[in-house]
Amino acid sequence: MLTDDGKHLYVSWDDYHLLIERLAMQVHDSGWEFDQILCLARGGMRPGDVLSRIFDKPLAIMSTSSYRANAGTLQGRLDMAKYITMPSGELAGRVLLVDDLADSGVTLHAVVDRLRAQPPIAELRSAVLWVKGVSTYTPDYHVETLPTSPWIHQPFEDYDNLRPAALARKLGR
Repeated sequence: MLTDDGKHLYVSWDDYHLLIERLAMQVHDSGWEFDQILCLARGGMRPGDVLSRIFDKPLAIMSTSSYRANAGTLQGRLDMAKYITMPSGELAGRVLLVDDLADSGVTLHAVVDRLRAQPPIAELRSAVLWVKGVSTYTPDYHVETLPTSPWIHQPFEDYDNLRPAALARKLGR
């Protein structure tokens, strides 16, 4: 269930998956044909995986990180992986770049600038679930615009502070 008070958006697993499905239909309905999906780890991994399965396209992964401090709630310096992980070949042709959200826009701007400088990429489009009002980047596809730029509490965040000892207690071990 989505709960939004303007400062916080709480997203259930069901709503999260529905957003990914709505994003898939938006890309499909656009008529744009693409060759590969590149997801940004970590936030874009789940949407990228689902889109890869729905469209039956290879999935590449690029690790980026800027939210590390304070249990992942404070943005710091952007780190981008030097290499992109792929099952075979190189990132080329028409590429769909997938992340979970356009927050400040810093990460997506940096990644898009880097990818557009790579000659094998003929066309690049981006897709996210959410675009915050403060974002300086507007993706080609997105499901929801959040004008108040709330903090999004995604369902997998329960694992951010769950360690093996606490998991063992939870599982009654």
